[in-house]
Amino acid sequence: MLELFCPNLYIENIYKLDLNYLKKKNIRGILIDIDNTLLPWNSADIDNKLINWVNLCKEEGFLLCIISNNTASRIRVCANKLGIPAVSGHYKPLKRAFKEGLNILGTKPEETAAIGDQIFTDILGAKRSGLFAILVKPIGDKEFFGTKIIRKFEGLILKYMERKNLIFLNRY
Repeated sequence: MLELFCPNLYIENIYKLDLNYLKKKNIRGILIDIDNTLLPWNSADIDNKLINWVNLCKEEGFLLCIISNNTASRIRVCANKLGIPAVSGHYKPLKRAFKEGLNILGTKPEETAAIGDQIFTDILGAKRSGLFAILVKPIGDKEFFGTKIIRKFEGLILKYMERKNLIFLNRY
């Protein structure tokens, strides 16, 4: 059961993602969370660094799609600014958001990665959907109040997995 919470890769942030490593894993598509993964929670302020990263992924041949539990209007604004599709309003870790993202990208689970900052939503949903699961550290401290509570449990699980050498933070 613990394997459902254990990411395939654990990195500091999206900018530390080795795209060549994903290519070697035959990954073609990336489903990516927005809050505290791409942007600070509830923000729509997209900087050039993020735009450049998205463009680099596209240039390297990756298909991208945002998947978020957040409201459609904000997610649509961010997706439009980044020039990528988005799925919103679904409740990760349910498979529906991941399946819809796969349909948009036209990729199979085994050739798709999911990136997010939460074990109980992003990683669990990705693993349940058969995706390559990538955990990033949250980029900010501001969060939905329910997420703050869940973070305490996630912290315990992360410490346990690190102690048991099930995961480690890749610093490339």
